[in-house]
Amino acid sequence: MKGIKGPAIFLAQFAGDTAPYNSLDTICEWAAGLGYQGVQIPAWDGRLIDLKQASESKAYCEDLAATAAKHGLAITELSTHLQGQLVAVHPVYDELMDGFAAPEVRGNPKARQEWAVDQVKRAIRASKHLGITAHPTFSGALAWPFLYPFPQRPTGLVEAAFDELGRRWLPILDFADEHGVDLAYEIHPGEDLHDGISFEMFLERVNNHPRANLLYDPSHFVLQQLDYLEYIDIYHERIKAFHVKDAEFNPTGRQGVYGGYQRWVDRAGRFRSLGDGQVDFGAVFSKLTAHDYGSWAVLEWECALKHPEDGAREGAEFISAHLIRVTDRAFDDFAGSGADDAANRRILGLA
Repeated sequence: MKGIKGPAIFLAQFAGDTAPYNSLDTICEWAAGLGYQGVQIPAWDGRLIDLKQASESKAYCEDLAATAAKHGLAITELSTHLQGQLVAVHPVYDELMDGFAAPEVRGNPKARQEWAVDQVKRAIRASKHLGITAHPTFSGALAWPFLYPFPQRPTGLVEAAFDELGRRWLPILDFADEHGVDLAYEIHPGEDLHDGISFEMFLERVNNHPRANLLYDPSHFVLQQLDYLEYIDIYHERIKAFHVKDAEFNPTGRQGVYGGYQRWVDRAGRFRSLGDGQVDFGAVFSKLTAHDYGSWAVLEWECALKHPEDGAREGAEFISAHLIRVTDRAFDDFAGSGADDAANRRILGLA
């Protein structure tokens, strides 16, 4: 068995315009001081990475890696969650999604999509330069506005949406394959790939592409009331990345899964700092280890209550405490008597 690596931290929720969060060097120093061993970099944040330069220059990527290594850290993955979201956008979300795009393509959905595809491909090339084999992203969504089947969906509407989603992503998956990188889609409400069934629908459209894989985050499954442990058993072969994020679901007589349009702190389902929610991380780490997941455990901090600096500090300790040092021998080896076919047949009464 392989051991899970960590702890690592996703920098997206911490990057900012003030020190130490405004450069890769200083934010790595901060993360290392908390006990982290790796950082996942949001590829859209120019304070931490110049994605164009990273995609074109291996030397630049080596400098990025050296900056992290100076503080005892590895770059675990590059993320294109925001750019991946823009690969497929339903028009109802055009104005909201424009904020994720470069200024020059806003207000132009076609140009915005082309920009997003280029961004994801650049992150794939940069990942190869860094020697990274997994790339977290979002799928985007064309069918999400029609999630609940009322009014009744026209026959073939969802199928057409997934056909188009597959058409858009298949060339990117082929590009990823050429560069030896797995796309790890975060299964997430708001994306067309939001649970196991929708992921399987997508796999059908991309011919079960070997590079179409998963980022596992149990918090989103708590909010959907999906069995996040059985999910590992079903999809473990495609889990290539892991966000360690907690959540809780406390339905009342007034609201449930949909949340009543309330702000996060007032929702029945909300994200929490590690250890403050309902995810059974002992079972999660055990299942992932048993299924030979050997990549990183990355804190994604999102909490409606706790200060991010406290969440980050506690998160490093929490992940470290859940890492399993895999055994190099069976616990009952002391009782081993060796293999003896003749003895086995006698014991079975077959001699």
